[in-house]
Amino acid sequence: MSSSSTVEHRVDLRDRAVDGDGAEKLLGSRIEEWKQSPEWHDWRWQLRNSVRSIDEVERLLGIRFEAKKRAKLELTLRRFPLAITPHYLSLVARDQALVNTGESGYTLAKLWYDPVFRQAFPSTAELEVRADEHSDPLAEESDSPVPLLTHRYPDRVLFHVSHQCAMYCRHCTRKRKVGDPRRAPAKDEYAAAFEYIRRNPEVRDVLVSGGDPLMLSDARLESILKELRSIPHVEVIRIGTRVPVVLPQRVTPELVAMLRRYHPLWINTHFNHSQEICPDSERAVAMLADAGIPLGNQSVLLAGVNDCVRVMRRLVQDLVRMRIRPYYLYQCDLSEGLAHFRTRVGKGIEIIESLLGHTSGFAVPTYVIDAPDGGGKIACMPNYLVSWSTNKVVLRNYEGVMCTYPEPEGYQEPRCAKACDDCHLQMPEHSVEVDSIGVARLLDDADELRVLVPQGCERVARREDEEAS
Repeated sequence: MSSSSTVEHRVDLRDRAVDGDGAEKLLGSRIEEWKQSPEWHDWRWQLRNSVRSIDEVERLLGIRFEAKKRAKLELTLRRFPLAITPHYLSLVARDQALVNTGESGYTLAKLWYDPVFRQAFPSTAELEVRADEHSDPLAEESDSPVPLLTHRYPDRVLFHVSHQCAMYCRHCTRKRKVGDPRRAPAKDEYAAAFEYIRRNPEVRDVLVSGGDPLMLSDARLESILKELRSIPHVEVIRIGTRVPVVLPQRVTPELVAMLRRYHPLWINTHFNHSQEICPDSERAVAMLADAGIPLGNQSVLLAGVNDCVRVMRRLVQDLVRMRIRPYYLYQCDLSEGLAHFRTRVGKGIEIIESLLGHTSGFAVPTYVIDAPDGGGKIACMPNYLVSWSTNKVVLRNYEGVMCTYPEPEGYQEPRCAKACDDCHLQMPEHSVEVDSIGVARLLDDADELRVLVPQGCERVARREDEEAS
């Protein structure tokens, strides 16, 4: 961190008249009192006592911002609000938050790079909205055939059932609407979403997201799951939630008993750092896993949080130990005010390179960029296929060892005319045929397309103009 950044985050404890040890005792003392109360384990109490102001953060962590810095932070909150559950704030590493500089006062340098604090507390950098950043960087609204649904991929839809989250994560890709009470879904919007899914039999997978679906009441969430389960062609329901991380108290025996009635049901959660793992989150995850719910995790690569080979290796290994399969590692989206969180793509490749071969294969997530303007998830993984010829391919392993793999002799490649009744391969009767698109269409034997031309290609446009004349 630069010296200017260090000065920018200075706090002043002189009026507290305490030394380093005294500051350590003061830090988080109120949270420790809360944790001794039976109410701490009540998720509704956690929400009622969410930290929503800089004053509360200062009081709970025993810190004080300089006046100029505080004014800038207040400006940030006018655009992007603050909401931290007491549980999540308690995960701040208080033993290293305040560092004596040898000068009058203390510095927030280490606290600012605490992985929990950095994800929860606003930064003045959020006000620096760049030209390539957007309120809806993934064009979810553009790919929305009816309110609450995003239909981007052929066989699945994203269902935004809630716009509320337990906490306002600073790196949220949906900052445009999360936490806005004016955007709460209406009953007719739910009805239109269900009707759209019913009318589109190609939709076999529904990802229930938000906001956070687990912020709904058990009864409300069950009514949604029950309706989806009544649609014959919906085979799989997935729930995307950060609740096990920021509000694990919400995972109650009653909630789990309800969820297990709607198998096959999958849950993807969102741990970004091992510091977010604690006895409460482990209990919540264990309850879900014991209910037979497969668990996945989607992390976001965040500068100053987890952009480190060792940090990510520890995280994925901790997740596997908890019976959570690392699913995706996302490059940070181009949402407004997130430039300070974004790393170079090369950092993500480096992390995956360090995981492959160095930990269990199922502990390695797929590194993806969710392409701007609705391009969807694009895998960006290290290349282990070095080259190939007619008879063999050249491969490398994680150690850098190069080897060849011989192509089989006498293999007769089937030519698919999509005449399944005449094919010797067996096709399940309930399978739904989906038309090929993109590169898959070029590879399709039954399709006559030979060239995919990008829109606006000058060479092709010039040719067409010449032919027209």
